[in-house]
Amino acid sequence: MKSKSASVKTTAVRTFPLKLGGVMLEVRLPRNMSAREYETRYRAEVKALRRHYCSVFAFWKWCAHKPCRRARACVGNALSCLQRNGLELSNTEQFNARQKVLEATPRNIGAPERAARQTMPWGLVG
Repeated sequence: MKSKSASVKTTAVRTFPLKLGGVMLEVRLPRNMSAREYETRYRAEVKALRRHYCSVFAFWKWCAHKPCRRARACVGNALSCLQRNGLELSNTEQFNARQKVLEATPRNIGAPERAARQTMPWGLVG
């Protein structure tokens, strides 16, 4: 009598390196996604999150970019805004903002988007 585990095929886990700031992570790919597609979707979500966090922390109030003040939201370069003002934020403020994003995240969101949303705001700089 054959055991059930002998008939089960094991497939190698597909991973690829993803550079986040100065850190290199090994990311496990979903079955139906290429590494390029994963990275593209991840980078797009990071870009949207940067802008969201700049608006949540109200960096537009003292922004030198006039359209940001007019719109009362970040409409300029969110990366440089986070780099410039992110050090003034406490870890508690960053954690609370990330928790609000995670609570608003739907359960069926894709892996790249979920990975980006689980990153702290200061981790999006890089």
